[in-house]
Amino acid sequence: MSLKFITAEEAADFVKDGDNVGFSGFTPAGAPKIISAAIAEKAIAEHAKGNPFMIGVFTGASSGNSLDGALTRAKAIKFRAPYQTNKDMRAAINKGEVQYEDLHLSEMAQQVRYGFLGKVNVVVIEACDVTQDGKVYLTTAVGNVPTYCRLADKILIELNSHHSKGLIGMHDIYEPADPPYRRELGVYTPSTRIGVPYVQVDLSKIAGIVESNVPDEARGFVAADEITTKIGQNVAAFLANELKIGRIPSTFLPIQSGVGNIANAVLGALGQDKDVPAFEMYTEVIQDSVIELMQQGRIKFGSCCSLTVTDPCLQQIYDNINFFKDKVIMRPAEISNNPEIIRRLGVISINTAIEADIYGNINSTHIGGVKMMNGIGGSGDFTRNAYMSIFTCPSIAKEGKISAIVPMVSHLDHSEHSVKVLITELGVADLRGKSPVQKAHAIIENCVHPDYKQLLWDYIKLAGTGHTPHRINAALAFHVALAQKGDMKAVNWADYEK
Repeated sequence: MSLKFITAEEAADFVKDGDNVGFSGFTPAGAPKIISAAIAEKAIAEHAKGNPFMIGVFTGASSGNSLDGALTRAKAIKFRAPYQTNKDMRAAINKGEVQYEDLHLSEMAQQVRYGFLGKVNVVVIEACDVTQDGKVYLTTAVGNVPTYCRLADKILIELNSHHSKGLIGMHDIYEPADPPYRRELGVYTPSTRIGVPYVQVDLSKIAGIVESNVPDEARGFVAADEITTKIGQNVAAFLANELKIGRIPSTFLPIQSGVGNIANAVLGALGQDKDVPAFEMYTEVIQDSVIELMQQGRIKFGSCCSLTVTDPCLQQIYDNINFFKDKVIMRPAEISNNPEIIRRLGVISINTAIEADIYGNINSTHIGGVKMMNGIGGSGDFTRNAYMSIFTCPSIAKEGKISAIVPMVSHLDHSEHSVKVLITELGVADLRGKSPVQKAHAIIENCVHPDYKQLLWDYIKLAGTGHTPHRINAALAFHVALAQKGDMKAVNWADYEK
């Protein structure tokens, strides 16, 4: 059976109103660009005719503007999972126009296999090569492609020549069996391979191949500033001390780092701290800073789900592909984020919080408890199972009108039971082996901005006694003050003393 080449518009015709469509990618890396945009154009045309056209969108994580952005603006999405970062989609979710289920990324593929989210009708995947016997070689991410390809009725492939075929061999594709037949996953080091370098698909399901030459839509990051640099230095100093006193093995342990400016600053600081030995990563996403540290010999190996790097950085990888080929491996999300592997390898997790409370609970998804920002992503996969779980955040936001540390988080994503260390630019609160009251003292003393420190000490006094003291009618008073007066510092505890 020969491979059939079609246009993006012809590919979009295979997608029908009401379909659930799986897409490749994990962040904008490896996500389709021109087929997804053509589906959005089809939606606009159908709506102009008065016809309904909305689809369910299943991905690996977030995606690029040509997917999430274009489909949202076309009002073509009825349901979205498991994670997003697009501003148009975020607005649509918070208006109730898109139904969004925020899922742990390690769970998405298996929830689809279990039938929890409905049938996958079509899958759209980006590849750097396809063979006549149905071997699909992916580009800069894996996401949930193996599961989507196996379950979908039709497969549409975007063959993107912008990506080097040198990527062939850098993927480790493995799909676990479902219970009760699942076996242990034999990943014993970040570099252990358990699968094959391609996705094997049924040739009869390939509806067509669309050729493209479009770069990933990866976003650049702002250079580290004084705050993020200090957070990074505090993380590095803390881990170096843990190593020195023997609470981390002398060989060090694999690092997981979230996405964004703070994560880049943290990795940069770890790379610069000579008391931290060269280390490996077992993580979801590899960013520009990791590639730089690999070239410097400070990161020895990186296991991930995606290469979420800027296009110039990606070109640098392609120009030096032989150097990187034995230093990077890309896996499906349910392997890169697998709890069994994370705990076995002793991964140190480092993620960013939107807000934390004085007892170590973390909100990583919602603004003011009601508005979705992005989603939980893989932070829960790693936090709950890490050797040591660290959360970072600046102590204040919005020119000091918001304290990132509050009496009670407005939305709970990671409970005090899973969070071991909290770090801001001001210091480190080690929460291990402490009662809730002791945790509160450590956080207020070491991590809270001076403008809010006394307010939180006063809240502790107002809360009184108990294992986890709270004055329930005052627990969200910081958020009330922000909503009513535009500044959390405007809180008046006297209003809550009755």
